Amino acid sequence: MFDNDSIGVKFLRVIVGKKKNPLDRTIFHKLSLVAFFAWIGLGVDGLSSSCYGPEETFLALGGHSYLSLIVGLMAVATIFVISGSYSQIIEQFPAGGGGYIVASKLLSPTVGMVSGCALLIDYVLTITLSIASGADAIFSFLPGRFIEYKLPVALAGVVVLTLLNLRGVKESVVALVPVFIAFIAIHVFAIGYSFITHAGSIDIILGNVKSDMAGTCSEVGIFGIFALLMRAYSLGAGTYTGIEAVSNGVPVLREPKILTGKKTMAYMSISLSVMVFGLMAAYLFYGVEHVGGKTLNAVLFEKMTAGWGRNGVIFMTAALMSEALILFVAAQTGFLDGPRVLANMAVDRWFPTKFASLSDRLVTQNGILLMGTAAFVTMLLSRGSVKLMVILYSINVFITFCLSQLGMVRHWWLNRGEKWKSGIAVNGIGFLMCFFILCSVVVIKFNDGGWITLVVTGVLAFFAVWIKNHYRQTIKQLSRLNSLMEATRISMDGVLPKGPEPFDPRAKTAVLFVNGYNGLGLHSLFNVIKLFGKEFTNYVFVGIGILDAGNFKGVEEVDRLKTEIGKEAGRYADLMRSEGKYADGMTFVGVDVLSEIEKIGPIVIGKYPNSVFFGGQLVFRKKTMIDKWLHNYTVFAMQEKFYQEGIPFIILPIRV
Repeated sequence: MFDNDSIGVKFLRVIVGKKKNPLDRTIFHKLSLVAFFAWIGLGVDGLSSSCYGPEETFLALGGHSYLSLIVGLMAVATIFVISGSYSQIIEQFPAGGGGYIVASKLLSPTVGMVSGCALLIDYVLTITLSIASGADAIFSFLPGRFIEYKLPVALAGVVVLTLLNLRGVKESVVALVPVFIAFIAIHVFAIGYSFITHAGSIDIILGNVKSDMAGTCSEVGIFGIFALLMRAYSLGAGTYTGIEAVSNGVPVLREPKILTGKKTMAYMSISLSVMVFGLMAAYLFYGVEHVGGKTLNAVLFEKMTAGWGRNGVIFMTAALMSEALILFVAAQTGFLDGPRVLANMAVDRWFPTKFASLSDRLVTQNGILLMGTAAFVTMLLSRGSVKLMVILYSINVFITFCLSQLGMVRHWWLNRGEKWKSGIAVNGIGFLMCFFILCSVVVIKFNDGGWITLVVTGVLAFFAVWIKNHYRQTIKQLSRLNSLMEATRISMDGVLPKGPEPFDPRAKTAVLFVNGYNGLGLHSLFNVIKLFGKEFTNYVFVGIGILDAGNFKGVEEVDRLKTEIGKEAGRYADLMRSEGKYADGMTFVGVDVLSEIEKIGPIVIGKYPNSVFFGGQLVFRKKTMIDKWLHNYTVFAMQEKFYQEGIPFIILPIRV
């Protein structure tokens, strides 16, 4: 009965893996990440930005390249300030404190929605930019005739990572560990080698920094040199873009989550600081300059290995391949955190609720597919242009940074406890830094494409408000059902024969699927009684608790859901027992209604052979094309599943 092992399903299982049991009490431990794996899965986005952030800064200085050391020190200070401020957010939000949650709780739900929309665009760009940068690194050492294949390779990368993430969080991270270790080892060696071999010229480099500073100051004045440094500092904003990911990804961290989150943040900030400053110094040691079709890191490795012969070619190839692959790994952040933000916003009804649903691999499959599709389209439209995407990327992430820091400043001010002064200082400095960078990037790059991300974020926020209002109207309409409950209940008097009846499992049984004890469920029940009142002797109420991103947060939450669903089904059974009918309540918990149907059918039919199943379906007066996305029409799929087994299933329309 209910066989689901079709060829398509078997093929899907090969790709995404076998089902996971959400009721396994050890599942949360199995799915969680220790600090090292979290550093790879969540922190790698920030670390990978060293492949393009320092380059943007270095090139923005033009002929004043020695000033890059000053900007490098500014970047390191910024990394530690933002990391410190987000460590405080982790402490305040141990269940997950991404930009959406922080702004929603500490500022307002609407401000949180804006932050969430900015984050979603940011994570799509994280995927696209990381993969496009990886493709750039690969094609930096290939002959020029292969350049036409760069975009197809990047698009293929999006597809592969989308499929990999459908398998699950831990599986997608563990598979990428060797790549991460190789990247760290190669780049730490390269930076260390640069400093050791040029130890004697460090004084010369520092002297050149002073002379470059003095020469530039005499040319453009103090204000001019300040503007030059701030411009380079702002355009290197892509360096800091992955820092927020750790606080947003706290739900997937191993207990104790706060300690694991802080460790992950420390690993990321230290490694990113070493990479950023070390690479900028290495550019100066080797006199690196822009070469068309190559990244600055490619030019650096080429100069560094110039006298190494065959070993030099091998090392340069390995270094660039590690950069390409680490950038592909960095796209993981978009796939890990993007669907989570989308799911949180769906739980709050800013987006269709189906984006909060979990697959049988316990991942937010709809969100992953949406992020992958959006990244694929963005890659096509931008033609894989890293320069354009860095601009879009930096603006959106700093919108979220600013709102998160502002929310924390407000929190410390309203809750002036023991540590409020140090807390408000760290978050306040973080806010000022982020706000300055945001304003600078918007002003400098507005006409170069910066306006695009503002328009897209605005359009997404508009749709979020429209969806929220739609759900509000629906809830208002459903509340009328609750108000009509008593009147409908009274009108049912006399329909059912009074008095207890002996239990007969082979008697006709009405099996009604219910979702909470409410007007919707009661009207479905009363419709069954009104239409078939004298036909059924037994009544069975089936409650299916669906685990989603909103409640799949721990064993206690799962147990609470099971208890609540059981109580609600039991209330229906008690109501019918008071009318002298035999009634029973059944409870099932899972991630998908249709998957649970495979369990429910055999159990119910085995106990009550003469069963007829019923399910209620909302019917709206004005049907729109988007209703399918905003509302649940699973009852039709349930009916088809039962019909295939020859079991009667009746849909009860409920007009609102």
